[in-house]
This record gives sequence, C-alpha cells and structure tokens, in this order.
Amino acid sequence: MPPFAVSRHGGRAGCGTKAAAPGPAGGGGSGKPTHSPYNARFTRIDSRRPVKVFRGLPNAESRAPCALTIGNFDGVHRGHQSLLARARAAADARGLPLCVMTFEPHPREFFTPDKAPTRIALLRDKLESLRRNGVDRVVVEHFNAHFAGQSPQEFVENVLWHGLHTRWLLVGDDFRFGAKRAGDFAYLQEAGRRYGFDVEQMGSVSEGGIRISSSAVRQALADGDLEHARRLLGHGYAISGHVIHGRKLGRDLGFPTLNLRISHKRPAVSGIFVVQVHGIADHPLPGVASIGVRPTIEDAGRVLLEVHLFDFNESLYGKLVRVEFMKKLRDEARFDSLDELTAAIAKDSADARAFFGLTAPGAAAAEAEGSGCRDFATSATDRIR
Repeated sequence: MPPFAVSRHGGRAGCGTKAAAPGPAGGGGSGKPTHSPYNARFTRIDSRRPVKVFRGLPNAESRAPCALTIGNFDGVHRGHQSLLARARAAADARGLPLCVMTFEPHPREFFTPDKAPTRIALLRDKLESLRRNGVDRVVVEHFNAHFAGQSPQEFVENVLWHGLHTRWLLVGDDFRFGAKRAGDFAYLQEAGRRYGFDVEQMGSVSEGGIRISSSAVRQALADGDLEHARRLLGHGYAISGHVIHGRKLGRDLGFPTLNLRISHKRPAVSGIFVVQVHGIADHPLPGVASIGVRPTIEDAGRVLLEVHLFDFNESLYGKLVRVEFMKKLRDEARFDSLDELTAAIAKDSADARAFFGLTAPGAAAAEAEGSGCRDFATSATDRIR
C-alpha cells in the first residue's frame, strides 16, 4: 500500500515551472480564476511517481502550462485508462505535465442528490489510480452553485486559460460544460483557436459492442458480478482506508474484525464478501467482509466496512489497508436471534475459507481476542430486530 502524506500550505501548491499569467490570443479577460472554497493541499501519493493534488485552482505563483483532461473518473476504468494513456503521450510529446481536473462532489450529487449514482471509488482510491496511470497533478474542484453557474466563456477564460494555463485539452465524446451544459466540443475548438490551445476529442472504448463506462461498472458491482467488474476496471475492485476503532462488542463470538469507515453514503457494493487485504503483510491476507449501513442510533446512515481476517490477531489501528473484493456471498440480512446471526457469520466464514482452500480454524484461533479488531458479528448484532 503506497503511503499518503499530506502537508498544508497557506497557498496552493503547484507542479512545473512557474509562468506569468498569459492573455488570450486575440481575446481579453479578467485573469481572475474561480477558486474553490477548499483549502488547497499538496499530496504526495507515492514517492515512486509523485502526484500533486490541488483543492481548487492553483494560485498564480503555482500555475504552469499543462496538458489537461477533465472528468469525474469514477473507478478509473479501462475507458478512462485509454484516455489517460493518450493524454500522457500528448503531454510527453509537448514537454508538459499531465493534469486532470475532477470534481467533488460528483455533479449529479449536487444537482439531483436523491438520484445520484453510487460511488465506485473514494477520493483516495481515485487519486492512486490516476497516479498509476501517469498523471502528474490533479485539481479537485469543489462542484457547487458558483462553479456550476459559470457560462462557457467564463469556464474557458477563468478555469482553462488563466486558472490552469491549458495548452492541450482532451475531452470525451459526451463532454459538456458551463451553465445548462451550454458548452460543447465545437465551442472548445473555437475557444482554443482564440486563446491558443489545442483541443482533441476521444470516443468511448467498447468491448464486445458494449461501452466501458462507470455506469457499467456500477451495474456489475450492484449485481455482485465481480468478474465482469474486473474486466471493465482492468483489475480487481478494492476499497482502501485507515483501520478505525469499533465498539468492541461481542468479542466472545470469535470473529474479530478490522474496520474502515466509508465516507460516502452510497458505495457501489453492499453485502457479505470474500476478500483479501493488502498492506498488512508481504502477501494479501484472506478474509470475509461485511459492508453496509448499521441501523443503530449512533451509526444511523453511516457505512462501515468490516473485515474478519482468518487466523490473524494483531493490532492494526491507524494502518492504511486495501480491501479487494473477490466474491459476493450474500446480501445483508436482519436476524431474529443472536444464535441465527452467529450461525450465519460462521457459515460466511466457512464459505470464504473454502474459496481460498483453507481449513477450519482450531479452537484456540476461534477463541482469540484481537486488540486492533472488533467482532465481525458485533456489527451484525446491530441488525437484530
């Protein structure tokens, strides 16, 4: 698991050589970019290839010419990966850093929160995927009424030109921008001629006549079809996070877990899964996991990912781990008694062990109490009627 180190500065951090704010080729402008209300931060995702992350547009001292692509990039699936590969090649050919502008929250969460899609990836995982695909810097723009209300001209002038110093831009075939989605590819082409940046468009990536999209990934995950999701993503589906303290109830039930808080209310998966966990040992550790909402007073509406690792008993509080989902066993369920619940958890564990070809634990392992874990069955007891 790559380390995440965040340092905060009074201004926004940048990437590349500083450049004076340019003016448009044949056009005027205020030169005042629209800034996000977020405090900017510099994030080094992985020392092997650092990526600089901006909460909102960089300040004037940190801006530099860049090759840019824009999108939500939820899941960074194979279609996104193809687009990023093309953008990386164009950036290298021009001697420019590759920049991605993405949005938080998702625009559909802002406009229609009740109908917003589930979230494939948390921001941490999205940033790591962008890093792996060769991105040098990421602008996480706060999507709010002010940003959404910009006219196409304001977006081009304040964001693309003055805010990011765009020299080359790649967008998807369905890209629209500006208030009421009034801006399109033709508008960008004309703006590029006026301001002096190149604009290209890339079509969708398909497999077997089916478009690879975030919607397709969400549907595969909702159906519990993790193999199809793997084909669309190009890798196994996983969620990362820091291990947190749980309620530490029900230790006598023999299923200690590591717990990850899911910040988004609508994750793309829910239920009971066979998993393997990366970032603890030099190899992934097998386990069984539950992800969902616990209907208790203190946790109402909040989502928790709980993982019971087989034959493991070490403190993991605060550790960053990545949980990879291998197979869905069942949906979440409520139980009428603790005995029914315990039997269900035991069966889930046995099924997951069988998936990995593992034998049942001995009596000593079954009775182990973990100091960095809490009971897997405990969260399920929260679901007992």
